[in-house]
Amino acid sequence: MHRLIGSVVALSLFALAAGVSPTQAQTPTPTLAVGPVLDIMGQWSGNAGTMEEQPLRGDPGVEVGEYVGMPINAAARLHADSWQPTWGSLPEWQNRPHPVTYSMRAPSGNFRLTAEYDPVYQNLVAYHIDGLFGRADRVVWMDGRQRPSKYAEHLYQGFSLGAWENGVLKIVTTHIKYAFIHRNGLPTSPYAVVTEYYVPHGDLLTGFYIVDDPIYLTEPLIRTTSYRRAPQQNTGRALPSEVVEELATLKRGEVPAYPLGTKHREYSETHKIPFEATQGGAETALPEYMKRIQELLKAEKPAAPSSQQE
Repeated sequence: MHRLIGSVVALSLFALAAGVSPTQAQTPTPTLAVGPVLDIMGQWSGNAGTMEEQPLRGDPGVEVGEYVGMPINAAARLHADSWQPTWGSLPEWQNRPHPVTYSMRAPSGNFRLTAEYDPVYQNLVAYHIDGLFGRADRVVWMDGRQRPSKYAEHLYQGFSLGAWENGVLKIVTTHIKYAFIHRNGLPTSPYAVVTEYYVPHGDLLTGFYIVDDPIYLTEPLIRTTSYRRAPQQNTGRALPSEVVEELATLKRGEVPAYPLGTKHREYSETHKIPFEATQGGAETALPEYMKRIQELLKAEKPAAPSSQQE
């Protein structure tokens, strides 16, 4: 009995020293969920028959100069037009993880989701999303903690806060490194914010993915991705890799790039799409833009030679 009383007194003194009352020190973290918290833990696959946009997300992926449907501005287009795929061979860029602005839609699309609980009160503290390319694995904090300062370190996976809202998991991610939204040079700035909504239904999980970037996007980029439960999947550990010299002819300090002002017409010419339509912009994602494409095709079509009677 005396030991029990002594323990309570010690806990109270510790709490007072920490600047909180004994009542606060013993109160569990309040739940932030609105509505049901659904069980979504386990292995999920983006390749199990539900993979959208295979040409874009698979290998080799999106083509150089392919910006259709992307709400980019002139700065993003200039960045992508000067980009070369061999950038990835530079020692500084080798083994670069996929950023959160892209990783959930990457070619693999497979991940393991586990939950972390408070060991005393069993409140949900965080979700862990593991197995993403380059091991930019994510922690989604569910305990209502404050975001770090805007001057805090930015990471490829960013800093994510989540909450359940009426059976839908909402995640908002900030503090993301300068990275990309497509593997053809379309960039995202450190000011980008990613908002995700995950809707479970049976063995399927639908993700709504929204990227806001005041530097490179004129309006939010919105995508959806489907995942299927994969109980036999094992994301496994990251493959070992090391930085090596891949461009032996490149001089120290040189960065492969196209000159500013370069226009990539290869995608337009290969797929018989008007060049203007390939350059992106928010309007190219709208159904009514098809009328504009028809106008461009008509303008590009050479006039038929008039028949003359001899």
